Amino acid sequence: MGFVKEFKEFAMKGNVMDLAIGVIIGAAFGKIVDSIVNDLLMPIISRVLLNGISFTDKFVSLDGSHYPTYDAAKKAGAAIFAWGNFIQVFINFLIIAFVLFMVVKGLNRLKKEAPAAPAEPSSTDKLLMEIRDGLKK
Repeated sequence: MGFVKEFKEFAMKGNVMDLAIGVIIGAAFGKIVDSIVNDLLMPIISRVLLNGISFTDKFVSLDGSHYPTYDAAKKAGAAIFAWGNFIQVFINFLIIAFVLFMVVKGLNRLKKEAPAAPAEPSSTDKLLMEIRDGLKK
């Protein structure tokens, strides 16, 4: 019974619960960023930089076969070098890293610095205060 109680105490600690909530929010945040990148940014980047060509359709079939799209190659089980998909994921990472940097920067700006606690007197100062207090008596 001690093991179960110990596990329950561990699982209910604030840090574990905070971590669990952070993971869940992080997964939801990842989906939002994926949507921003895939549905908003990449079409613009694709249209402006690549004349309408999608990054995800940029791949090389390693067996020499030709597939019209990335999805068709994946469905066929072909070995492909999906360099366009890598670019897509890398751009997702950069956007997530930038947004998290801005969130942390904003939180640090809002965080009030706690007033510094007065330094504890040194042992010499303590001894001098005891002597002073002794002389007052």
